[in-house]
Amino acid sequence: MKPTEKVPNLSLPLVNDTEWEIYSQNPEHFTLLVFYRGLHCPVCKKQLEELSSKLEDFKNEGVNVVAISMDTEKRAKLSQEKWDTGNLPIAYGLSEEDAKTWGLYFSKAISDSEPELFSEPGLFLIKNDHSLYFSSIQTMPFARPKVEDLIKAIQFIKDKDYPARGKA
Repeated sequence: MKPTEKVPNLSLPLVNDTEWEIYSQNPEHFTLLVFYRGLHCPVCKKQLEELSSKLEDFKNEGVNVVAISMDTEKRAKLSQEKWDTGNLPIAYGLSEEDAKTWGLYFSKAISDSEPELFSEPGLFLIKNDHSLYFSSIQTMPFARPKVEDLIKAIQFIKDKDYPARGKA
């Protein structure tokens, strides 16, 4: 998947018992997909809570946000219950095949609290025409882009009409 190319469709259930689909998104500017490791990950908890606290800022910038994991329905709903995620849309049940399509890395459990297999973090900013604007894919849970930095980057992109990069 390269910048400016149309992303593959993705449809997943949400913890609020509705369905989310990328091609059904109609944001003013972007859709932000935040792939997270799952319930077992304290870094994910922090990231999703920060995202939740800034949902209004993203909305004001014309950005729809969704958090996505390979967690089961039960684990995803526990995340929503135990974490302070407010109205953040949380999708679950990402298949291994779809995670591979999006270029995510995988890890196997090293403790009883982890699922047998899960994807590592990734961020994807998708333009409203469903083309990839940027992505950040990680092999570890650490050193993720800060939520506030993402908002500032989106403001810069819009203010300067900055083109997608990295497609050469």
